[in-house]
Amino acid sequence: MQLLLIFLVLFATAAAPSSCAAAAAANAAGGLRVDLTRVDSSRNFSKLELLQRATLRSNHRMSRLVTRMHVVDAGASKAASSAAAANGRSPVHAGNGEFLMDLSIGTPSVPFSAIVDTGSDLVWTQCKPCVECFDQPTPIFDPSSSSTFSKLPCAADLCSALPTSACNSGGACEYLYTYGDSSSTQGVLGSETFTFGSSKDAVSVPHVGFGCGDKNEGGGFSQGSGLVGLGRGPLSLTSQLGVSKFSYCLTSLDETSKKSPLLFGSLAVLKESGGGGGGTAVLSTPISKNPLQPSFYYLSLKGITVGGVRVKIPSTTFELQSDGTGGLIIDSGTSITYLEEAGYKAVKKAFLSQVKLPVADGSDVGLDLCFSMPTGSSSAAAAGTTDVEVPKLTFHFEGADLELPGENYMVLDSNSGLLCLTMMGSSGMSIFGNFQQQNTQILYDLEKNTLSFVPANCADL
Repeated sequence: MQLLLIFLVLFATAAAPSSCAAAAAANAAGGLRVDLTRVDSSRNFSKLELLQRATLRSNHRMSRLVTRMHVVDAGASKAASSAAAANGRSPVHAGNGEFLMDLSIGTPSVPFSAIVDTGSDLVWTQCKPCVECFDQPTPIFDPSSSSTFSKLPCAADLCSALPTSACNSGGACEYLYTYGDSSSTQGVLGSETFTFGSSKDAVSVPHVGFGCGDKNEGGGFSQGSGLVGLGRGPLSLTSQLGVSKFSYCLTSLDETSKKSPLLFGSLAVLKESGGGGGGTAVLSTPISKNPLQPSFYYLSLKGITVGGVRVKIPSTTFELQSDGTGGLIIDSGTSITYLEEAGYKAVKKAFLSQVKLPVADGSDVGLDLCFSMPTGSSSAAAAGTTDVEVPKLTFHFEGADLELPGENYMVLDSNSGLLCLTMMGSSGMSIFGNFQQQNTQILYDLEKNTLSFVPANCADL
């Protein structure tokens, strides 16, 4: 099972919007593939440690997203709201992610890794000379050393798309982009050539709008050297490429070292799983918009079934409210799934009644519902000789009933003997996390406004 988190992205628009969009679209017309890696893939963590770290990041991210919805939750969310107010900033989106994209910037090109995120828009990296920069794994980009760098003027469309911007004395667009907990990036909006993919099939895209940050604050960025946003706004990579669809397939927690493919344009195609007439059909559900939160991808969740029994949840629990709160988003940067409290309590009650194991304390893991495996079963699980039977879980989206494999919602740590549900309660919004998305190829069709999915072995794509 797995924690599939983090996706944050880096892209904006260019000085001459029409020519830039045309250049980006021309480069992406034949399709584009980028491989993603898990943020903890290079570290020697145990499965329990990987789970703990992913859960902690998810809880922080959820608090930030709730703060963005102007809903003050307990703990971190309240602190985030106070910090944002004290700084006079309007929160944008959560700043952490679970997956990294390797790319290059400039001419000559300089490689760096960026957090990928379907829940935000801006593409940015740290730039010299840094007034305030965090430690990053690759050298900081020096725009003065690139022959293709230029500053975007205040009249540029991308400058107008920023939540906070200003003109400097030279007429260049300066930006401030905040993430709900006082984490932020600040600098000049620039245009540059970005290169994606490995050396043999690399694709260079000129005139990509991005944030060249010389003042960057917050503890959620240091696993990468910037962010790449895949949200719905004009600043995102998908919007700048001008593609009508993209897809990803996230590998599981047990495949931490394996790459997860991110596909754009003509390469973003789903195939029925299995073949020979016995495969699993592609399912599709509408993507809806929230005018007050335009970057997010909202899905219509109608209900949940646990163990063949439809859980009794009030019909309005997951509905989007007129004030912009509520609803359910699909998010690659959050590992676990969060359900509005009334829905989560009903799901939790169903699992408690159907799982015939002792309830255990999951506070060390950071999860709410855990069970203790019988004596001896943990070692058997470690040897791969035992199966854990758990109730089947089905999410009933509009037009699509998604039945999840057990490893996508229950995680077993063989050393501790803990079997935990990777779902939690929330207040203000619900999130369909990347644990629940693992080993599923997911297609975002931005033209048809649909989300499609089919089971897949992501490591083989």
